Parts: sequence; structure tokens; C-alpha cells
Amino acid sequence: MDHCQLDVQRDVSADEWQQRVDLAACYRLVARYGWDDLIFTHISARVPGPEHHFLINPYGLMFDEITASSLVKVDLHGRKVFDSPFDINPAGFVIHSAIHAAREDAICVLHVHSVNGVAVSAQQDGLLPLSQHSMAVLSSLAYHDYEGVALDDDEKPRLVRDLGDKRFLMLRNHGLLTVGRSVAEAFVGMYFFETSCMMQVRAQAGSGPLRRIPQHIVDDAPCQFATVTRGAGGNLAWPALLRKLEAGDPGYRR
Repeated sequence: MDHCQLDVQRDVSADEWQQRVDLAACYRLVARYGWDDLIFTHISARVPGPEHHFLINPYGLMFDEITASSLVKVDLHGRKVFDSPFDINPAGFVIHSAIHAAREDAICVLHVHSVNGVAVSAQQDGLLPLSQHSMAVLSSLAYHDYEGVALDDDEKPRLVRDLGDKRFLMLRNHGLLTVGRSVAEAFVGMYFFETSCMMQVRAQAGSGPLRRIPQHIVDDAPCQFATVTRGAGGNLAWPALLRKLEAGDPGYRR
């Protein structure tokens, strides 16, 4: 355990430290699955407690460098509330602060510029009901039109309006976003979102007619997935993902 880890872990609550560990793991997993975009995307997690503080990545670090100690804690105005030598991504702050402020259930907000996700976000019809994976997404999917790099607070109300109470947001010509009641839920949701986009792009590349899943099956998907995951949602797969990470990349816990 290095000195930096000792300082941060000593000065925050046990609940915050656990949130830091889970969020750092999420960053490492996003890198491992190839959804990162150098240093330019972001994942945030609300700090447990009454204050509206959240953790976000130190701007300038690759995702596979991020540790529990290096995460930056800020308030909804972007002010650091725990000493850190790092800045934060201003576009990341606009998107994440808007959603954390508007949604009490938005414990984790995960945003990526994955190749397949951006490809589908550029298609007029967006995500199509072509795969079983897409069933996990379509029943709670919203869209937000591209307004340029998200630097302007003026965009926040429209972003919040378009997201509504949904868990998945396709940012047109931009990328994918998931909202989770835990880091685990946001990550596993993104796995299904990105995989659905990859399957769609590959199916379209086959150039033949595409079979769409009927709407009544799409409508029943939430109940089916709740049964498959035994009501645990993304939390069912999370321990296994952490074991996979621990075996080859345990440094995220520092």
C-alpha cells in the first residue's frame, strides 16, 4: 500500500473508499474491453452521503492508469472538495453533473465513445431490435441530438429532458451513456449497449435483409432479464468481473 493510498483511504469514509475502488475497477474494465478513447471519456460515481459530491477521472490519465486514490471528488459546480493535483474534463463535468443533479438513482454515469456505439449513433434509426442483447437496452433507451462538445451549461436541461427516467442514452453522432444504481449496473448496462451496437454493425455489413425482433418480445424483455439475473441486474456479473480484473490488473485498488 503506497503513501498516496494511505492518505486518501485514511481521510475518507469506508463507503467512499469502496465506491472509489469500484469506480477505478470500472475504468480498468472499460479499458480492457476497448471502449476507452485515450483520455477523453468519463465515468462518475456519487459519493455516499448527504452531499451531492461525485468522483470522476483525473484528466490526463489513461483509463488503465486510474486508481481508487487518484479519482477526483467534486461538487455539482465542479469545485474540488478533496485535494487533488489533477483537473477534470470540462465536457465530462457538464454531462455528469447534469444527470447526477437531476436523477437520485444516478449513482453511476458511464459515457463512452466506442467505435460501434458512435457508428450506430450516426444512423438515422439508431439501435434496432436485431439481437437478444438489444432487448436489454431498447425498453429503456432515449436519444439526445448532437450539439457539439458538451461545454455549455445551456445544454443541461435538454440533456436531462431527453434522458428522462431511462437508463440508456444514445448521444447522436457522439456515443453511448448508461445510468446505474451502482457502478456494476452502469458497467454491465454498457456491455449490453455496446455489444448490441457491434452486433448491429456486423449484421448490416452482411448486406442481406435483417430480421427485426417483434415489438411484443421487446416489451416483455425487462421481465425476462429480471428472471435471468435473479433480480440482481448488473450486480450478478460484477464479482466475476472483479475476479477477472484481480487476476491480471489488481493495481486499481491503490
